[in-house]
Amino acid sequence: MVNFVWKTSVIFLILISLSGCNEDFWLNYQLSKEIAKHNFTGDPAEGRTLPHISEPLPQLGKALFFSKALGGDKDTACVSCHYPTLGGADGLALPIGVGAEEPDVLGPGRRHSSSSEHYDGGPTVPRNSPTVFNMGLWDRSIFHDGRIESLFPVPGQNGAIGGIATPDVSLGMADPDAGINLTVAQTRFPVTSKEEMRGFEFESDGTNADVRNHLANRLQGASGFEHELDENRWLDEFRDVFNQPDTDAESLITYGNIALALGEYERSMVFTNTPWKQYVQGDMAALSKNAKKGALLFFNEPQQGGAGCVNCHSGDNFTDEDFHVIAMPQIGRGKEDSTMDQGRWYVTGADNDRYAFRTPSLLNVTKTSPWGHAGAYSSLKQVILHHANPQQAITQFNYSELDQDIQASMLLTNTRPALKQLQTLRSEGQSKLPRISLSDKEVLLLIAFVESLTDPCVEDRECLSPWIATGNGPDGLTLHAINKNGDPL
Repeated sequence: MVNFVWKTSVIFLILISLSGCNEDFWLNYQLSKEIAKHNFTGDPAEGRTLPHISEPLPQLGKALFFSKALGGDKDTACVSCHYPTLGGADGLALPIGVGAEEPDVLGPGRRHSSSSEHYDGGPTVPRNSPTVFNMGLWDRSIFHDGRIESLFPVPGQNGAIGGIATPDVSLGMADPDAGINLTVAQTRFPVTSKEEMRGFEFESDGTNADVRNHLANRLQGASGFEHELDENRWLDEFRDVFNQPDTDAESLITYGNIALALGEYERSMVFTNTPWKQYVQGDMAALSKNAKKGALLFFNEPQQGGAGCVNCHSGDNFTDEDFHVIAMPQIGRGKEDSTMDQGRWYVTGADNDRYAFRTPSLLNVTKTSPWGHAGAYSSLKQVILHHANPQQAITQFNYSELDQDIQASMLLTNTRPALKQLQTLRSEGQSKLPRISLSDKEVLLLIAFVESLTDPCVEDRECLSPWIATGNGPDGLTLHAINKNGDPL
């Protein structure tokens, strides 16, 4: 299909070249070669089996995703850090999960309450909240450090084949309770994090399994848990969705089924109808001239005058799903007492994985600011300049652009080891990050191309409304998000 489209397009290009559109003809011709070289289809969802938001299971998942009943202290929901109109994330450099001053305030203005556990004035979660958009397009791993990982990744399967490793089992082992794919496996863990959803009193000495079982018992209204929810119609919801009208709550409202519903809701968030997709599939006018120039910079190697971005941001999902050291600024609480974060190393223990983080997809990236594993950058220009020269970017880092509550006093101390690791990997020929110099114009061209990777739906509240819960839900605990001014999101 793609070859046919491009044969047709080349004929079209020849025709328009005769009318004097020489520069645009050249850009389209050069891009046609890159599209063929990289086997782009324009749509990473093509060939995948993904649910639609109108289906019963994603609808149940939506109700669960928005319910504060899954927060240990009933003050957080999954959506607290992953709201649709905030790019499927939270619009913050670093999230504030439990103990917010106002639980329903999301995005800028969400603050940690001074009366909450571990208050220090700053955000409580050590890494930037990744988007839940296009979760069904990942085949290798989930999270910045890839701690939810397919043992035998197969393209297009979202980890559904060959077993999934999770933090609940030893490295390299398949978790028998992971669920049917990576997305479902991922939904099992935010509820177990004390900073994200669990809280510090709920099952304070319990295991991850204890936390999940308690939450399932809460939704079941099981003996000893029947007073945890003032309203509880979850059994009716589960019976309807699973078409098991006579099944009891204990058998039906398991955490496995909760995770399945949450995962299918997330997998229904497919936002790939981008201008780039339209261009690849034959609409020559879908990209601006600057976006086309930016695309060539993106795809070409430095020795060809390009930026080499495609070496890591490859494929239709614009990620190689691998882990790389690029020495983004380390801010926030970190993963250690010293506010350090050594990334993938915590999962594998391999020296080359120190300070490595997963390559993010660039689809809809314009809506997922701030950027970086710790959310240190608030503009795409800053991100691009960091990739071009990490050492210079860290030296010239503008602290004034950070939310002043963020713990950043150790930024230089904690980022220098990552810079040293990058230097070592480069000297050994093990880094894909090229040494390049970009003009201001070239940076703007790259931004123009990256903007073409955004699906207009994610910029439109009405278009996103099918993924936003309304009403009070089965337990009266639906989170109705507002901004810092009290306006609905």
